[in-house]
Amino acid sequence: MSTPPVSRDIGVLHAGWGYASISDKIADLVLTRPVRWPWLLAFFGTLAGTVVFVGAMAYLFTTGVGLWGINIPVAWGFAIANCVWWIGIGHAGTFISAVLLLLRQRWRTSINRFAEAMTLFAAAMAGLFPILHLGRPWFFYWIAPYPDRMNLWPQWRSPLVWDFFAIATYLIVSFLFWYMGLIPDLATLRDRAHSRFKQLAFGLLALGWRGEARHWARHESAYLLLAGLATPLVVSVHSVVSLDFAIGNTPGYHSTIFPPYFVAGALFSGFAMVLTLAIPLRRAFGLHDFITSVHLDHAAKVLLATGALVAYGYACETFMAFYSGDEFEIAMTLDRWTGSYAPVYWSMMFCNVVVPQILWWRRARRNALLLFGLSLVINLGMWMERVMIVVQSLHHDFLPSSWGLFVPTLWDWIFLLGSISTFAWLFLVFIRLLPAISISEMRLLVRESAKEPA
Repeated sequence: MSTPPVSRDIGVLHAGWGYASISDKIADLVLTRPVRWPWLLAFFGTLAGTVVFVGAMAYLFTTGVGLWGINIPVAWGFAIANCVWWIGIGHAGTFISAVLLLLRQRWRTSINRFAEAMTLFAAAMAGLFPILHLGRPWFFYWIAPYPDRMNLWPQWRSPLVWDFFAIATYLIVSFLFWYMGLIPDLATLRDRAHSRFKQLAFGLLALGWRGEARHWARHESAYLLLAGLATPLVVSVHSVVSLDFAIGNTPGYHSTIFPPYFVAGALFSGFAMVLTLAIPLRRAFGLHDFITSVHLDHAAKVLLATGALVAYGYACETFMAFYSGDEFEIAMTLDRWTGSYAPVYWSMMFCNVVVPQILWWRRARRNALLLFGLSLVINLGMWMERVMIVVQSLHHDFLPSSWGLFVPTLWDWIFLLGSISTFAWLFLVFIRLLPAISISEMRLLVRESAKEPA
């Protein structure tokens, strides 16, 4: 039976798609679709990377952070850069889910579910690295304001405490928002499952959902409330992370443009990761009728806009360094251009400023293969940006006597690649256990399309 056509103008399904056909298409990915060798190959490959990552963490606990390349003056290395990079990647999921929901943007429907899952996994990776960077990571709970008899409270001027609250709040609200949207779909899986175990598992997770009018009314109210709570997180979380640097007087850190600059960079890298995941997903599971070229086009437009903001941040930071007349800021900027980390700086500029200009062309924005390659380049460029901010600013301080180079060790690369493997493994598990596209919201989209005049 042929599938109904897709509206290429607005990026949503025609009313020819019935509720049953949408449920069958999406739910069968979880319930009946057999596991194939490409997924198995990716699963075991990323699982091996995850095992290596866990083993590296165990070795770090017994040996200490000295196995990384950090030193004095570069006391922050890849770990903090990875933390900022991962928390930025998670921002696109919150933006797509919460902000675009409040703005009634219908093109979010096909990508919001796996973007929300991406947010959870990225935030989990981000939360690991500040803990691993502690001298005694098993005492990480000391940065939380837990009640104790000695009345010892965290040092509120410490960025570690700010990160704890920012990332913990981000994880909790993002999880609640993701789970709230998932409840109707869990009930659909419960009703369609043939295995007794799956019926019980999905039934427990569905919390007794029966699709009654009062259920939908309460669900919509709670969903909008959580969207309202999650929307400020798009700005606040990465602003708090940026203040970790901006409060310092180190040249390259002490900048008031960091909060909006970091937020724009977070959305830039986050939407790049959405494309990195969406394009293979639609190809592997035949989801071209749900994740259409229009969805790719809209995501690419957001990439282009946020990329322009990032480029403005680079220009503003450089301009203010020279306009201020501060010799230390000027020296830091010149060191970025010509110093030991100049290849990283110019590679970052090429990846984040030059390459995205191809998105001005509509044909490029709708070319899935080109967008996939571009998203990988942008993610690489944004990671190099984090490394430049963290490492280069520290290595070239006020006094020449305190200058020093950070050279990453093998363990630095293992932790970076291990976190990427763990993130990918979690995402692979997610798309096999839960619907990667919202069934209930796609049904609503069909109903709204049916009411529109032809």
